Amino acid sequence: MPGDGGQIHQEDVSRETSPQASPSIPARKGPRRVLHELDEFDTPPEPNDDVSRETSPRVARVLPPPRATTRIVVANQKGGVGKTTTVVNLAAALAGGGLSVLVIDCDPQGNASTALGAEHELGTPGTYEVLLEQTPIDQVEVASTEPGSLWVVPATIDLAAAELELVAASGRENRLKRAIDRHLTRHDVDVVLFDCPPSLGLLTLNALVAADEILIPIQCEYYALEGVTQLMRTINLVKGGLNDELKLGTVLLTMYDGRTKLSQQVAEEVRTHFPEQTLPTMIPRSVRIAEAPSYGTTVLGYEPSSAGALAYRQAAEELARRLAR
Repeated sequence: MPGDGGQIHQEDVSRETSPQASPSIPARKGPRRVLHELDEFDTPPEPNDDVSRETSPRVARVLPPPRATTRIVVANQKGGVGKTTTVVNLAAALAGGGLSVLVIDCDPQGNASTALGAEHELGTPGTYEVLLEQTPIDQVEVASTEPGSLWVVPATIDLAAAELELVAASGRENRLKRAIDRHLTRHDVDVVLFDCPPSLGLLTLNALVAADEILIPIQCEYYALEGVTQLMRTINLVKGGLNDELKLGTVLLTMYDGRTKLSQQVAEEVRTHFPEQTLPTMIPRSVRIAEAPSYGTTVLGYEPSSAGALAYRQAAEELARRLAR
């Protein structure tokens, strides 16, 4: 595990010299979305195949549960800061620590669904049906291929039309909140994570209204705080009329490169602006993290001993301990 400063060193080791993957992880031929000559060892188990919440896989609890179900929206208006990467890897780490986690994919690109092994081909029921047809979440959620009690409400390209269709819908900003409220009366969930598109349309607004707090991933690069200022204004607008309980709970520094002075300066500036909210652990810039989605998994499943996987596990532990206070 990293030292007291929470810093994970940059991965300088090439794939040829990197440690061998765990025996439980099959040899990889290449990205699942590119290569199609997959044998039985390359194909992940079908999500939600004869799996119910009552029979879903459980792992030993090593992380403290929150005092109550906590709904966290991961958002940043700036693209490319690691929103989806943060959602899926924190979700996998929390579930791997014994918590029950539900991921709501609100991004029409469906990248979170891909990384968590949830099918999201055109016509697959998911977030669109929850928002527009008010379908109960337990009718569209699927079990992730990651270990533990991790469930996903997938997003398909249909969700791209939801922004326009919601404009004329009654209670358009509260639809996701109502669906989550109903779901939590019947199912025990520790953490709900919302993955949002890099915009502040009705999809992100629904997530903000449904959430208890917001987690902002901030890239350790130039202009890192530019989108955060706009996001804070939006949070204040949401608090003013739609969700008075919404708060900025966590800031996570991503794509940190300890070899550059720029990363160090950005990290210092963020900690100055958000001293209480910023997690000690910083997520390193890592080839392993970037490669994992092309295999339809998280970095925890792709290279569990990599610096990126270790960093997300430590960040998840820090987050869990905050929620348990």
